[in-house]
Amino acid sequence: MESFKEVSGRKNFGPKQALMTTPQPCVMIATWDKDHNPDVMMAAWAGQYDHNQIVVSMSKHKTTENLELTGAFTVSFADIHTIAESDYLGIVSGNKVPDKVARVGFSISPSPNVDAPIINEYPLTLECKVISWQGGILVGEVVNQSADERILTDGKVDLSKLQPIVFDAAGMCYRSIGNSVGGAWNAGKKFM
Repeated sequence: MESFKEVSGRKNFGPKQALMTTPQPCVMIATWDKDHNPDVMMAAWAGQYDHNQIVVSMSKHKTTENLELTGAFTVSFADIHTIAESDYLGIVSGNKVPDKVARVGFSISPSPNVDAPIINEYPLTLECKVISWQGGILVGEVVNQSADERILTDGKVDLSKLQPIVFDAAGMCYRSIGNSVGGAWNAGKKFM
């Protein structure tokens, strides 16, 4: 590995420190297994890939086996009301605990658009078809987004109502987001 040159006047961490793109959204990937049992895992390395696509970086395990089987998944967003349940679903393998979704008390509904479960306790869900799964990178096409009415304002998802959590790799904790602090494509107009 190449060495790096320190930036003067700053604390330098090098390339291995887990701060690179923190915070990261805590997304919950839900799939059916071969026996049609729901499996859910937390993924923190995810983001929007295109206007109707999502990308997730993940290693091979039960969820990825399910993706190969069904070609579909749902993505929900962990929130401040589901921290313990979401964390549990991320640290416990569905291979070792096949009923982990039931253990946290979550209920499911089958997606009407893709072959995957919707976890009812998460108020925002994306229904996705697998576009590609190569080299640990999952790309999915979002075919529908559904939201519980309680997180909407004027018909749009309101992050201050959703209160999603993000993973803070530097602090090894979850943090909530939601408050608006400025207008997108607006706050910078004062320099025009």
